[in-house]
Amino acid sequence: MASKLETLKANLEAALGARVVSLTEALGELTLVISSKDYLSVAKELRDNPSLRFEQLVDLCGVDYQTYGDGAWEGQRFAAVSHLLSITNNWRLRLRVFAPDDDVPIVSSLVDIWSSANWYEREAFDLFGIVFEGHPDLRRILTDYGFIGHPFRKDFPISGYVEMRYDPEQKRVVYQPVTIEPREITPRVIREDRYGGLRKH
Repeated sequence: MASKLETLKANLEAALGARVVSLTEALGELTLVISSKDYLSVAKELRDNPSLRFEQLVDLCGVDYQTYGDGAWEGQRFAAVSHLLSITNNWRLRLRVFAPDDDVPIVSSLVDIWSSANWYEREAFDLFGIVFEGHPDLRRILTDYGFIGHPFRKDFPISGYVEMRYDPEQKRVVYQPVTIEPREITPRVIREDRYGGLRKH
C-alpha cells in the first residue's frame, strides 16, 4: 500500500503533468517547483482539484539565493515559497516559483486564490523587493514608507544606507547617510582551566 506522501506525489504528477519543473522529497516533505508562467494555473489546480484540495495557504515568504551553497548557485536569484495545507486530505506541500528576472523580480499574486497571501506577499515585497503582479495593495508593511532598498537581500549592507535622528534645531526627525563604519566583530573566546568540569584536589 502506498504511503500518504507517495499518493500525493502521484496525484501531483497526474494533475500537473508537464507543468512540474521538479518534485522532490526531503525530510518527509514534498517541494514542487514550477515556472512563473504556470504559477496561477498550478495554484488553482492545487486548490480545486479533488485529488489535491489544498484549501489553505499557511505561509509565503521570499528567498534570495544569491549566496546559496557557498555562492555556487547558478539559477535565478529570487523565489517565492508557499506552504500549503489540505485539511480534507491532511497533507502539506511546499510550492516554489522563481522570478525570471533578477533585476526586477516579478511573479503573480496568489491573493485571488488564497486571500491569506495578502500580507505575506507585502512582506516579501518589502524585505526582498519581489513584486507580486495583481496584488490589490502592494506596499511596504514592516519598514518605513520612505525606506530605501530591501533589507533581507543578501547584498543589503548590515548597517543600512541611511540613519535617522532627532534634530533639536529643526524640531523633527531627519534622515542622513550612515555615519557608522562597517566592521566585522569577531567574538573573543576565553577558556578557563577546569571550566564546566569538576575541580581536582
